[in-house]
Amino acid sequence: MDALYTAVATANGREGRAVSSDGHIDLPLAHPQALGGNGQGTNPEQLFAAGYAACFASAMGAIGRQEKIDVKDASVTAEVSIGKDTDGGFALSVIMRVELPDHLQGEAGRDLLEKTHAYCPYSKATRGNLPVELVIE
Repeated sequence: MDALYTAVATANGREGRAVSSDGHIDLPLAHPQALGGNGQGTNPEQLFAAGYAACFASAMGAIGRQEKIDVKDASVTAEVSIGKDTDGGFALSVIMRVELPDHLQGEAGRDLLEKTHAYCPYSKATRGNLPVELVIE
């Protein structure tokens, strides 16, 4: 792969800060209350959800343009869950909830989501590594 852009961010754990090299991201990090934290900052799961939702929506726009499908009223919500895995560590799972306009309900919408999932860089990176469920709303 020839990189077109490289994002750089530094973090010092779940109870610290995350800072991007350009300064646009400078966030306190904290465990969510559901994991025993005080919830007074963001967490890696929220950051991953935001990035994946944005990337998936952009990929859907690219597929829409390619196939001459109007997707301007679509929106994507990523739900990233963390839990214990079988070896005692932690693992992630994702539900991508995609709100589609009426003209994309049914098979047309399902086809669009499958093509988007095949095209999206985040989906490619996670494929085979964590479960991703696609839900049309």
